Amino acid sequence: MKIVFATGNRNKLREVQDLIGSRAELSTPADHGITEDIPENQPTLEGNALQKARYIYEKTGLNCFADDTGLEVEALNGEPGVYSARYAAVNGAGEGHSSEANMALLLERLAGVENRRARFRTVIALILDGKEYLFEGIVNGEITAERSGAEGFGYDPIFRPDGYAETFAEMPLELKNRISHRGRATAKLIEFLTNR
Repeated sequence: MKIVFATGNRNKLREVQDLIGSRAELSTPADHGITEDIPENQPTLEGNALQKARYIYEKTGLNCFADDTGLEVEALNGEPGVYSARYAAVNGAGEGHSSEANMALLLERLAGVENRRARFRTVIALILDGKEYLFEGIVNGEITAERSGAEGFGYDPIFRPDGYAETFAEMPLELKNRISHRGRATAKLIEFLTNR
């Protein structure tokens, strides 16, 4: 089965292809001549994932899926949430999608805050044969006081999942994929594709 994964993020592509294995062959929008930024201006993760998937489907007519992920911090009323990738930029503390600026702002806002509970949430929107499906994955944990580890991307160096002593960025990719929000949402996607 061939499916277009609506991402330009090579790290995400590698993670998801690793999870899907030989069940599906993933391509990216760029492989189909779509090089512009795909719109994602909805107020929810579900809305963004659907908007991206619909954009690819309308342009290519091919089966596709898109995801959107948010880090939701309890003490910050769910921030950065839908703005996770551009948290610093929307708050005037950086430009574009800078992981370093995003982490710096988050750690600054949590300085002196005792409650560091947070969760990562991924929503995958699949369009298969013209029908839309949603899959969600959640992992709970906490924000560490400082960065630790060099693996992964995004907020991985400051997120420690419940039940583990290390951050996502300190874990081997195989372990992170097995327990992460994206891993859990992708597992639901795989189960759906396998059983259809």
